[in-house]
Amino acid sequence: MTPSDSVGARSRQIAFLGTGLMGAPMARRLLKAGFAVTVWNRDPSKAETLSKDGAAVSASAADAVRGADIVFTMLSDGQAVTDVLFEQGVADLLKPGAIVVDTSSIAPPVAREHADTLRQRQVHHIDAPVSGGVVGAEGGTLAIMAGGDAAIVGSLADVFAALGRVTHVGPSGAGQICKLANQQIVAITIGAIAEAMILVEAGGASREKFREAIRGGFAESRILDLHGGRMVNRSFAPGGPSRLQLKDLDAVAAMADLFCLDLPLTAMIRDEFRDFVADGGGDTDHSGLLLHLEKINKPLGEENR
Repeated sequence: MTPSDSVGARSRQIAFLGTGLMGAPMARRLLKAGFAVTVWNRDPSKAETLSKDGAAVSASAADAVRGADIVFTMLSDGQAVTDVLFEQGVADLLKPGAIVVDTSSIAPPVAREHADTLRQRQVHHIDAPVSGGVVGAEGGTLAIMAGGDAAIVGSLADVFAALGRVTHVGPSGAGQICKLANQQIVAITIGAIAEAMILVEAGGASREKFREAIRGGFAESRILDLHGGRMVNRSFAPGGPSRLQLKDLDAVAAMADLFCLDLPLTAMIRDEFRDFVADGGGDTDHSGLLLHLEKINKPLGEENR
């Protein structure tokens, strides 16, 4: 069963479950594109703020999906997605032919399990995690990695266009494995930039001028632009909380074990994020790993001065 081509693009009803740092601006983009959107969040106040943008607000996740053609989830982890879909009654209320688009970052085996369970209910499932952070969500420039049926992904072209650029990367679970690979690159690059910042300052150079000097060279990246700027300005409000970066690195480690892979750079940066989160940095932006590296590089005795 596939979505009817006769259904007008903007007449499809969308439910958006999870309107936190990423979900709220994504839902807002869909509303601005002219879609009818019903929203729900565990903390009702985070959903209520979208009412002024034209969203209908539901008191429960189950109520939000009644009659929905497309259901987005943007939740913290696989357990939260499983709970909302199957424990809070959402799956029971989805009509045949509805499409669940899970933009959360969860383990690939969990995404495949969700897809299999929903398929038995004649409901389509796309795992479509995103990259680009809050800035990308607000600007509609997210990179969307979609796993699942290519035809279903194609049927959502106008919906995804409001959020960013979508790429179909393979079958169910493929979106999540690509997101984990993305998170490897993000974490390792954040660590590399943070270490470089410490090195140049120790050598007497300006961190700000260092970043300025290498812009446009081989070290240029979106991470140098945004997260390097955060490090220079020491602005570490999330963004992407370090506890979620660690969650993704833990998932990478699990996949590496499953595939019998040795990923030494990922293992090292995972250890650094684990220590940073354990030391109280869990809700600090992941660019705040700089703070952890600064702490372990303090000259001996400095803390006692």
